[in-house]
Amino acid sequence: MKAPESWAGLPFFGTDWPVIRDRLADQNWLPGPDRVFAALDLTPPDKVRVVLLGQDPYPTPGHANGLAFSVTPETALPRSLSNIYKEMDTDLGARPATGDLSHWARQGVLLLNTSLSVLPGEAGVHAKWGWHKLARQAVVEAQKHGPIAFILWGGHAQKALDGLPRATDLVIASAHPSPLSARRGFFGSRPFSRVNDWLAAQGAPLIDWAGTI
Repeated sequence: MKAPESWAGLPFFGTDWPVIRDRLADQNWLPGPDRVFAALDLTPPDKVRVVLLGQDPYPTPGHANGLAFSVTPETALPRSLSNIYKEMDTDLGARPATGDLSHWARQGVLLLNTSLSVLPGEAGVHAKWGWHKLARQAVVEAQKHGPIAFILWGGHAQKALDGLPRATDLVIASAHPSPLSARRGFFGSRPFSRVNDWLAAQGAPLIDWAGTI
């Protein structure tokens, strides 16, 4: 479980990660050692164009693949992700074929959770272990390479990155796509086209959100 090379210089990996790693050693945790840093592995700091922050991995074994909101290809869509796809249908007229969002990450969408580990059936159990420092440090590192679009769904994401977006960045803040809050501002927010309009204005490649290209 080594730090991804392109992110290894973050202070988190020298101070906080050794402590968390030792605490994980005797636990059966998700998404497991091979996927814990999947978001950082797929999206190095100089490639980050969009930050989409989640909370923690899905606590059902076999579902989480290390990317925020994403699931393994064979997993049925969780309710929040189903709502994300409904909004994408409205916004773009298309959606991915499965719940695996790896193709977003490969295009520069940093799909990072504020906690990168969880125990089966115990959502949020590692939320106070210090993982949140990694999310803030990763964003600051990515910002060194240019402006970033922030998609901040819900109060948790908005609070976690409070104060980091700059005037040159795009911030799209709305309600969370959870069934409990999606109708309070998530539906109709059109985050996907808004990000692509912003990228187009910079002359940058668009994100193929639906994976149709």
